[in-house]
Amino acid sequence: MKQFSIGICHYPNALKSAVYGLEEMFLMANIACKKQGVEVEFSPVVFENIEQLPQNLSVILLPPSLKNDYYLNPQVELIEWLKAQHCQGTIIGSACAGAFILAATNLIKTRTITTHWGLSGLFYEHYPHISLNTNEILIDHGDVITAGGMMSWLDLGFELVAKYASLSVMSQLGKVLVVDTALREQRFYQQFNPSFSHGDQTIVTIQQTMNLDYPIPVSIQALAEQANLTERTMQRRFLKATGYNPNNYLQRLRMQKVCDLLESSQYSFEWIATQVGYGDTSACRKIFIKTMGLTPREFRMRFTRS
Repeated sequence: MKQFSIGICHYPNALKSAVYGLEEMFLMANIACKKQGVEVEFSPVVFENIEQLPQNLSVILLPPSLKNDYYLNPQVELIEWLKAQHCQGTIIGSACAGAFILAATNLIKTRTITTHWGLSGLFYEHYPHISLNTNEILIDHGDVITAGGMMSWLDLGFELVAKYASLSVMSQLGKVLVVDTALREQRFYQQFNPSFSHGDQTIVTIQQTMNLDYPIPVSIQALAEQANLTERTMQRRFLKATGYNPNNYLQRLRMQKVCDLLESSQYSFEWIATQVGYGDTSACRKIFIKTMGLTPREFRMRFTRS
């Protein structure tokens, strides 16, 4: 019988549903292993004090959190302990805001990780050198695994069950929990919520103009002239303030309007495309699929009741 010890870090303000949900998930995986004759047993341990932990943990998990007071300033003792455990071969996994604690260990190096799409701006503020891909729900580098959304602790748990037990055990666990274990992406759920509190009032004015005029052709040069800036200066300041260049910002703004109309109306995609500023429906469809990872029809089926 192969034993895998899973340490679940109950740091201050960690999401209790994730902490104890992960514990129960691995215990339920043990039942599935027995039914299928898989010689694997998970031993989940919830901990707050690292001194109380058993040695040689297989995995340490950093769950999501509702408040940022701890994960933005984790204890040095925890960070050093995580680094020491990783050096001994322990896998470190994070879900949602847990990625901030993982990032503080400097174990990521040049690799790409994920976190909740709504935390990407805050993450870049604190760790601008780390590559982030919030389109993905889960990124597994072997020794480091990150999951994106607040409920992505489920994806993280399923990944570990599949890795250490089998895909069939993971599939059976999903059926018991009535949770879809098929591949999906975080970008299916992303919303475009640009910041207006970055402090550059000139760029805020340009953003507000875009919010009003997005259905009509918008000239970046004209926007710069209205703001009494050169186009190059406006592009630079806009990127610094919003994280997007003006053209990409406008495109994301339009795609969010498409999402809103697909969810809230029964209008055809062709009609919606013209309403948000696209004369070429085919071009709009291609951009939508590239941005959201779903066709308009798939998006509507997934996110509307009728």
